[in-house]
Amino acid sequence: MKQILLTLFFMVTALSVRANGTVSIRFSLLTCGPGTEIYSLFGHTAIRYEVPERGIDVVFNYGLFSFGAPNFILRFTLGEPDYQLGVTDYRRFIAEYTWSGRDVWEQELNLTDEEKHRLATQLEENYRPENRVYRYNIFYDNCATRPCLQVERATGNRLHYADDMETTDTQTSFRDIVHQYSKGHSWAEFGMDLCLGSPADRPISRRLMTFAPFYLKDFFATAMLPDSAGAYTRPLVAETVQTVVIPDEEKETTDTLFTPLAASLALLIVVGGATWYGLRRQKSLWGLDFVLFLAAGLAGCILTFLSLLSQHPAVRPNYLLLVFHPFHLLCLPWMINRVRKHRLSRYMAANVVVLTFFILLWPVIPQKFNLAVLPLALCLLIRSASNLFLTYKNKTDKKQA
Repeated sequence: MKQILLTLFFMVTALSVRANGTVSIRFSLLTCGPGTEIYSLFGHTAIRYEVPERGIDVVFNYGLFSFGAPNFILRFTLGEPDYQLGVTDYRRFIAEYTWSGRDVWEQELNLTDEEKHRLATQLEENYRPENRVYRYNIFYDNCATRPCLQVERATGNRLHYADDMETTDTQTSFRDIVHQYSKGHSWAEFGMDLCLGSPADRPISRRLMTFAPFYLKDFFATAMLPDSAGAYTRPLVAETVQTVVIPDEEKETTDTLFTPLAASLALLIVVGGATWYGLRRQKSLWGLDFVLFLAAGLAGCILTFLSLLSQHPAVRPNYLLLVFHPFHLLCLPWMINRVRKHRLSRYMAANVVVLTFFILLWPVIPQKFNLAVLPLALCLLIRSASNLFLTYKNKTDKKQA
């Protein structure tokens, strides 16, 4: 409670200060290194606000959320999570990132007194109880895009970036950036690849890249502002320092040898071996089919749910629905019944056609797929084809008899 009251006191006092030259006000952009949790893989951005003469040093943080909030996981899945702006004492903020083993860079913003006053007023307005909560979106409205917008507004939208921020000839997509920051976290990357649809593979502008804190940091580093004569000679960033340095050997990694690709290849070997055994003994192995198609059907239900109901703009269309879809689940009882009785399953036949085309057209489908999907698709294809082969062989044997 004491810390909360102290922080609130700093905030109220700081935001009442007017940039009249009697005090030294400093604003800085803080960029924090990635963490090991999926929500922290991209790093973090916050704004530091200092008035040294008055002992004020606070951080405005647009990345506050609570897993304990009602229906948070469901709302996040639907693309409707609520985040909020919080204010934290700077020392406490730095201590938290030092403890969690995450680097922090600080870029002091080279703003005029008038621009500092505007930024302080905007942050005060944002922190009002009726304004501090906002609808979060990982790509379009997050802890990095909001500070960027506030700085641009404070400078009268006169911030001039070194590169064209609007063109989409960057050859970089949302998925490319996701992969860049999920290296060493293959299971997280696999999960995000499953959920992201083909829109995530379209080239994006540099402005959209600012959803990733380190891209925003780099763009700010070369941005310019007009001087008193209107010429763009004033750098936005006056100085950059790394305030928290974590040695590489102390940074945590979560990847293991048991990656999604290794797991899917192992499953393919097991399914291939079991299928070979079943073909030799003329056994349907319907239990194996039940497990595989049940899992594929459940995955398809999740992808369908995201495609139809989620507000995330980058999840649909998702061509993985050709492999994982709810029909596996809906048709499972009839399919297994036909397989057990060695009768032709039209569903299996259709599955062979669809999966064959999916694998053959893999390079030209307008969506990048995680390589671990290929062995999984082959598992379903092998099982479908083997059951059709056994049905055909059973009919041939009966005719010969």
